Amino acid sequence: MSRAWLVVGLLWVVACLNYLARVMLTTMHGSIVAAIPMSEAEFGLLTSVFLWVYGLLSPLAGFVSDRLGRKRVIVTSLLIWSAITWLTAYARNFPELLVMRALMGVSECCYFPAALALITEYHPGPTQSRAVGLHMTGLLAGAALGGLGGWLAEMRGWNFSFSLVGGLGMLYGLILAVLLRDAPAPRKEIAAASGRAPEIRLSRALSSLLGSRPFWLVLTFCAIQGAVGYAVVGWMPTYLQEHFHLHQGAAGLSATGYRYLTELAGVAIGGFWADRWSRTQARAPIYVLAIGVSAAIPGVFLAGTSGLVVFAILGLMLWGLASGFADCNLMPVICLTTDRRYRATAYGVTNLAAAVAGGLAVYGAGLWRDRQFDFGRILVMASIALLLCPALLLWIRTAPAKGNSPP
Repeated sequence: MSRAWLVVGLLWVVACLNYLARVMLTTMHGSIVAAIPMSEAEFGLLTSVFLWVYGLLSPLAGFVSDRLGRKRVIVTSLLIWSAITWLTAYARNFPELLVMRALMGVSECCYFPAALALITEYHPGPTQSRAVGLHMTGLLAGAALGGLGGWLAEMRGWNFSFSLVGGLGMLYGLILAVLLRDAPAPRKEIAAASGRAPEIRLSRALSSLLGSRPFWLVLTFCAIQGAVGYAVVGWMPTYLQEHFHLHQGAAGLSATGYRYLTELAGVAIGGFWADRWSRTQARAPIYVLAIGVSAAIPGVFLAGTSGLVVFAILGLMLWGLASGFADCNLMPVICLTTDRRYRATAYGVTNLAAAVAGGLAVYGAGLWRDRQFDFGRILVMASIALLLCPALLLWIRTAPAKGNSPP
């Protein structure tokens, strides 16, 4: 058990670096546009191209983890995206910056499917939601620290943050290569049950996943959640800066810090609640996730309609609390609805849905902003779309799937 929690701790740092490298660009809008002139749609495209590449390659990245093992994929991914983050500091024009963001999408897409599959292999029982949730707090810490990007850009220039985070990531990658271990038990037990080594093929994995109605419901949920979430992450710092006349640093910290603090609380509450409830109700992760997304709806609506910054931040905090419930329970829901041999591939496919939808939402919001369309109205429409999410989750019917019995 100590090794199981050590793995979560080691991967916590990787999750933090992953999201820090990913989101800090969104808090440097003024500094980057001043240094590299671009339209609002082009600035949105920097996030969108990352998400599209990230999403499109995520199913393949998950399959590679299922086929080759978790540690190799995790360490390689960390080293490559950290090197690309460091190189981003030397981009001198929009095309170079766009290429760097696309390459970051290629490297980062490999991490989360492999990491979450590894954690569920180490935590197959009643600690699963808490273990996944604890790991996801690293993501929240990285996203919250991303708010410092705007402040550092004002103090030291936008290049400094990318150089710093890239260097730290490469150093930690070397440490991780020594300390991280794959979990051998699940593969051995599957092999023992079948009498031979498990055969993992992409065609079989996709056929198993896409032939399942419960998985399609999870996929649709992830697409809606991703569109709203990435739009909030991508444009909320700029919206607060312009709508409430905040400085770049204050807007970045307000958009990320408060939200991620409550998301951290949501992870703790949602993980504990689901694990406790799952002792008597197998569908507990589904129910907790549905309750969480229901709380997000008024939060997103309030963020888009309030004329006072304090209420806009309160709305973001409600969205953050609900997102925390999703962070710790999405992978357990995937475990309830998919073959255990294909968990990383399954998470990769949900990443595809969330990232492609999110990229379209971020880019579309940029196009609308170029046409003077208020982002607050976009948030109102997003809150309406979220009404579908609880219904999708409650429609899921779980049944024991091949290879999905507890290890």
